[in-house]
Amino acid sequence: MTDLVAGLDTSDDPRSPLRRLWGYARGHRGRFLAAMAVTVLNKLADVMPELLIGVAVDVVVRRDDSFVGQVLGIESLTAQLTALAVLNVLVWLVESASDWVSHLLWRNLAQTIEHELRLDAYDHVQGLELAWFEDQSTGGLLSVLNDDINQLERFLDIGAIEIISVTVNVIFVGAVFFAAAPTLGLFAFVPIPVIIWGSILFQRRLEPLYARVRAAAADLGGLLANNLAGVATIRAFTAERRELDRVAEASQAYRDANGRAIRLSSAFIPIIRMAILAAFTATLLVGGRAALRGDLNVGLFSVLVYMTQRLLWPLTRLGETFDLYQRAMASTRRILDLLAVEPTIVAGPDRLAEPVRGDVRFDDVTFGYAGGTVPVLDRFTLDVPAGETHAIVGATGAGKSTVVKLLLRLYEPTGGSITIDGRDLRDLDFGSLRGAMGYVGQDVFLFQGTVRENIAYGRPDATDDEIESAARLAEAHEFVTALPQGYDTIVGERGQKLSGGQRQRLTLARAILRDPRILVLDEATSAVDNETEAAIQRSLETVGRGRTVIVIAHRLSTVRHADRIHVLEAGRTIEAGTHDELVDAGGLYAALWRVQTGEATTPIEPTAR
Repeated sequence: MTDLVAGLDTSDDPRSPLRRLWGYARGHRGRFLAAMAVTVLNKLADVMPELLIGVAVDVVVRRDDSFVGQVLGIESLTAQLTALAVLNVLVWLVESASDWVSHLLWRNLAQTIEHELRLDAYDHVQGLELAWFEDQSTGGLLSVLNDDINQLERFLDIGAIEIISVTVNVIFVGAVFFAAAPTLGLFAFVPIPVIIWGSILFQRRLEPLYARVRAAAADLGGLLANNLAGVATIRAFTAERRELDRVAEASQAYRDANGRAIRLSSAFIPIIRMAILAAFTATLLVGGRAALRGDLNVGLFSVLVYMTQRLLWPLTRLGETFDLYQRAMASTRRILDLLAVEPTIVAGPDRLAEPVRGDVRFDDVTFGYAGGTVPVLDRFTLDVPAGETHAIVGATGAGKSTVVKLLLRLYEPTGGSITIDGRDLRDLDFGSLRGAMGYVGQDVFLFQGTVRENIAYGRPDATDDEIESAARLAEAHEFVTALPQGYDTIVGERGQKLSGGQRQRLTLARAILRDPRILVLDEATSAVDNETEAAIQRSLETVGRGRTVIVIAHRLSTVRHADRIHVLEAGRTIEAGTHDELVDAGGLYAALWRVQTGEATTPIEPTAR
């Protein structure tokens, strides 16, 4: 079972999924009630033809003494039948019209709930901290946001109408039975408690089975999403057969989970059919004998025979309806449990004062990732005055990228404080905080779309001239214009149609276009060639003027011209100064510099904590 399922199926909410859904959809309760009212009207009109058939038989058999003749005072038999025919037409018109309106209301309501629930869930997920995502699978989240919500939509579209129809059937037809022939009513209704008991029993047994079905679906979805993202690696290691076997195993697990649920739900209808058979047989025998003795009107007998089938036969669809209901409730629980996850990092109420200067300070900051025994940052202090370029360097695992994540408030420090222009990040609105920063990460991400759309991602209202100017500053304009459609070229998913260096320069242009007061680059040249690195360095010299720049770097050549370089080791700053000062000091930075320039070949080992 995926971590997502394990994490979301443990809600403390004691209410049933249906009650929780009713609470969520409180803004649509009027539409729910309107749809239910029209469905009830439709079902009443749907049952009326059986009554009219009995009345017509009564006219033919009793003639002048018929119910229509005595109650309505219509003497002519032809007029009686004509009146019944007109009434029948009206009933059918009402039934047809209400059926159309009922399905229209339910389907629109289902689509609306589906749309709003998906948006609410997606918006909620966007607001959760990165630490939460580390325990989830992408496929599992996609399963909740897409497949589970679709399951709920199918139930609202189909299952809700079925449940209301069956309920109205039982109430209305039961009233007719007990008003006309109480004894027959007892025979007809004897199977209903059995059916209800069986339904509850099946429901309880199906509930955990469908929870396992949804879990298996999440596992399969997660594996497929992961494999599609890593298809190049799979091919490079000729692992296609092995991955196909893994998918086959996950798919078989999903199939087996479904199979167990199907075997149980499929047994429901045959059991109900036997109950219906008993009631229908009793109505024929007991009612028929009463009619032969003259104790029961022939027309009424025919009505009750039709009504027995009308009462009980729709119950055969309860199996399918309960099947749909249980699938939907399992999905609803997962959706609402996702919405119930509380973010641990919330936006503050304040905004940075304009104009933003860009003073950045880390004061005695301590931080460790969940499950870690040693802090990644240990009483870390950093002071970056506005307008200066500062670099943070160190060996892998020293905590460099963590500094950026804390500055963007993607994680929360466990000790100390981080401020911009003297304002604690915890007091700031996310829009104000992150709006003051431009970010270029080591994991370059481009969206499916054009070059123009990707550069303008941070400023969708930017003009073409502004986009081109940002591309020139990032030294991307030349290669962009050489593309088949220039700035309108589709980059492909994650920018796969472009080289690594081209993607890196587009992300730099995206950050430049935003014109941030604080520019943050996290290993922006870690995976590019020397030409791209030189281009990025030239760009930084231009765009860094007049703004605060924080550069996280593994390649020291990228940051040698920084105003100040901070050397991290085991979460602490052990050296700080200019490039020349640090080389002359002969410490860790000097050792790293000698290794990278080829003057030394021995790897640098981190100092033991």
